[in-house]
Amino acid sequence: MRRKPRIPPSPLPQRDGVDPVRVRLPWDGGWATVRDHLVERLAAGTGVIDAMIGAGLIVGEDGRPVTADAAYVPGMFVWFHRELPDEEPVPFALDVVYRDAHIVVADKPHFLATTPRGSHVAQTALARLRRELELPALGAAHRLDRLTAGLVLFTVRPGERGAYQTLFRDKLVRKEYEAVAPYSPGLALPRTVRSRIVKERGVLAAREVPGEPNAVSGIDLLERRGPLGRYRLTPSTGQTHQLRVHMNALGVPILGDPLYPVVTGPVPADDFRRPLQLLARTLEFTDPVTGHEHRFTSARELEAWTSYEAWAGADGAVSHPAGP
Repeated sequence: MRRKPRIPPSPLPQRDGVDPVRVRLPWDGGWATVRDHLVERLAAGTGVIDAMIGAGLIVGEDGRPVTADAAYVPGMFVWFHRELPDEEPVPFALDVVYRDAHIVVADKPHFLATTPRGSHVAQTALARLRRELELPALGAAHRLDRLTAGLVLFTVRPGERGAYQTLFRDKLVRKEYEAVAPYSPGLALPRTVRSRIVKERGVLAAREVPGEPNAVSGIDLLERRGPLGRYRLTPSTGQTHQLRVHMNALGVPILGDPLYPVVTGPVPADDFRRPLQLLARTLEFTDPVTGHEHRFTSARELEAWTSYEAWAGADGAVSHPAGP
């Protein structure tokens, strides 16, 4: 049986808080050179790969540049930095709520992605914190949607990350969210919503389907202000867009949501006008490393509640669409 190869440390430093890309060459394949494999695998075009190799931007385990004629070696690792996209800066503060030798808890603003993905790379909470706190090994224990604000847990030591991620996997973290949505006098609350939610790759919105429930959310009304309600949401599972889907299914879609009830498309990276009115308010858990009991609370407030007039018209009607 072939042994799983040891993953060596990266010979390249981070750039703007972003790790270099690591590629392991497959054990089987008919490529003569490393270059030939990368051209096929990365689909970046022959000219792009040749330019990177010519500039010495692709390196091996020893940090030396890979040459154009370097022989293909099964199981070999190579590293390079991808060209960072031209990102729109997210003009909101990323606040640190708590920091010790093991964890960092940050209060993330709306519109800031948690970790590098797709077109959001340097403008992410993880990359920002790595730069601002000078913690290059910082990692995320879980994620929040880019449009959702609130608390996110990060780990300082890579060897401890799994212990904190296990808390979320095993549902040992109590999470409480707040949302602002239309008030519905006929909606009996509190209640627990159970359904089966699926999210298909390439489709923006998740949907409920028949079958065994995989998503469970507690929903309660905290306060009413005219046509709006401030709701407490307590998920006990973590399906994609779960709270947004459940609120929409109850007939009270969260304000500022570009997907529910109507898909208006992804929010442009430079459009900060109408944030999704969803906030991860609290995180509570027993620290798996120190044994301490933690409870953290976001200091953020939802705009539709603090600036009511901007979200409800003069006639009291709720202005829901996220677009112009």
